[in-house]
Amino acid sequence: MSENENTNIQDNSHDLFAVRKAKLDAMSAKGMNPFLQDWNQTHTSKEAVELFDDSIPEGEEGDEVSVAGRILVFRLMGKATFLKIKDRHGVIQLYISRDHLPEGVYNDDFKKNVDVGDIIGAKGRLFKTKTGEITIRVSEYKMVSKALRPLPEKWHGLTDSEQIYRQRYLDLIVNDESKKRFELRSKIIQEIRQFLWERDFLEVETPILHSVAGGAAARPFKTHMNALDSEFFLRIAPELYLKRMLIGGFERVFELGRVFRNEGLSRRHNPEFTMLEVYQAYTDFRGMMELFYSMIQRICKNVLGTTSVKRYDGQIIEFGGKWREAEYKDLIIEATKDKDWFSRSKEEKFAACKTFGIEVDPACEDFEITGNVFEKMVEPTLIQPTFVLHIPKQLCPLAKINQKDDSLIDVFELCINGQEVAPAYSEQNDSVVQRQMLEAQVGEEVQKLDEDFLTAMEYAMPPAGGMGVGIDRLVILLTGAANIRDTILFPSLKQTPSA
Repeated sequence: MSENENTNIQDNSHDLFAVRKAKLDAMSAKGMNPFLQDWNQTHTSKEAVELFDDSIPEGEEGDEVSVAGRILVFRLMGKATFLKIKDRHGVIQLYISRDHLPEGVYNDDFKKNVDVGDIIGAKGRLFKTKTGEITIRVSEYKMVSKALRPLPEKWHGLTDSEQIYRQRYLDLIVNDESKKRFELRSKIIQEIRQFLWERDFLEVETPILHSVAGGAAARPFKTHMNALDSEFFLRIAPELYLKRMLIGGFERVFELGRVFRNEGLSRRHNPEFTMLEVYQAYTDFRGMMELFYSMIQRICKNVLGTTSVKRYDGQIIEFGGKWREAEYKDLIIEATKDKDWFSRSKEEKFAACKTFGIEVDPACEDFEITGNVFEKMVEPTLIQPTFVLHIPKQLCPLAKINQKDDSLIDVFELCINGQEVAPAYSEQNDSVVQRQMLEAQVGEEVQKLDEDFLTAMEYAMPPAGGMGVGIDRLVILLTGAANIRDTILFPSLKQTPSA
């Protein structure tokens, strides 16, 4: 906060609001505009610093620049003030003195009206202080946008997680680590797109409103479209539409967008999240393995500058070198220490889960019990990148059945940091088998079948590899975040009573 706030009022946000509102009213009464339409920003903070010629002697002036940004530091010292403002590229120091501004501006305007949190524009010449900091000696300044609320206390920043997620704008202002994480997220997505474009993939957009909730096993959000007087669902996956694209002759397609699953909230789950889905004709799940591995190597090189990423707890995840491959069955046997696990009865597996401390619904199918074992006992141990191969066919009716073992499907689930990041399949392209597998999944609820998709399949779909990547989880991995909400700008939150 500025000195005049600090000495005249208690550190109380309500009082601060009142004081700042009074300043705003006073400015308006004088005919001043505290909310400018624009400001001629010729340089960012970084560009201004880089412009300064280091050969210029201390105290002498260099080029003139015009900058704009939010005040983070305000040190009032009588006839002069040092400010630090923040813009999109960083922070730069301003020196504002009575003698370098038009008469009366410093005392009657600047000192009375400016506070930490305000956005100002400033024009002046660059110079270097005695401490070696490149600074702008301001000859002209304007209030660009007056802040009525104070920023969080500068020494502690914004630390309450609930406030961080509800008021992300404050988090981005005061927490540089958070701001950097979202900048990295944007660059990661940009690199993904560039990688796929260079491999001749076409980016497409498919419907978000689906008449049938398909493409994944998840609970959908429901809505009603008045124009058609019909029930629709927010998509849980774009898969079935992207496969229609394959059938239509687009051999390499991808979509990067939001999907919605009306399920739980946790440090790894958000009901609204970003998904990348990729489909490539005339390849299989191993083609997707190469695609994902190569994509991550490129991101590590071009965005992160390293293949070694530190987790929030200090553990290193290594993305370089050859990634581990492991069979689903082998991992289950290793975890249960039972080489006969897959020949055990449902009742024996259920009893074993009790000894493992795993709660399993008695109504679960046999394969679902094993799936619970994988989720609770195997997946959390897979910290380094691991391709888990050949899962039971009941877990995904859209994948190709393995030719050597018809109880399995040709897939991988890539697990990193104890969670699934990218499942991929050799896609089922036999229209007869596809119908049988989907009918077996929905059982008596035949209304859940996407008949249009099954009809499209009957026109023949080329063999293909397909893959889904949870972008939020990927960003968790590549930025070392601890929580999925740290990678989503505005995560899903319970409404507050005042909302």
